[in-house]
Amino acid sequence: MAFFKRIQKKNKLWYPQSVTWGKAVSTREVADELAAISTVTRGDTYAVMENLGRVLSNYMGQGRTVKINGVGTFYYTANAAKNGVETEKEVNATQINGVRVRFIPEVERNVGHQVTTRSMVNTRIVWEEWGKASTSTGGSGSGSGSGNGGNPDSGDGDMGDNPLG
Repeated sequence: MAFFKRIQKKNKLWYPQSVTWGKAVSTREVADELAAISTVTRGDTYAVMENLGRVLSNYMGQGRTVKINGVGTFYYTANAAKNGVETEKEVNATQINGVRVRFIPEVERNVGHQVTTRSMVNTRIVWEEWGKASTSTGGSGSGSGSGNGGNPDSGDGDMGDNPLG
């Protein structure tokens, strides 16, 4: 079950915003779950997951994207200083003042090339309003948690922001 809360944006209109709760699921918990549904031991799974970030960073640092089947694609983007330059010849690496990791979830497309599923989005999400009695809103939707570490009163839920960067 996924949760949402009602928020009013700057345009004075109201919207549902997804809410995460509790502490983040740990690497150990994910490793346990993966081990339970596969033939790999928890220790092996944990060791691989612990090193995944370093391996992704190494490949992306070489200017490569990393596509993990069933998950999606990771890549770096550069943030440039706010002040641009007037000519193409003046552009240089010193203008880069930050790096972000971007993520695109894997998708499946039908014969018309329309997205039919996103690997990391459960198509049967049941949304319930945060703090309300257990009454299903039914339907399904997509969205991501607010990334607020369990605090339903923080985060703006802006889907334009990348939770990884």
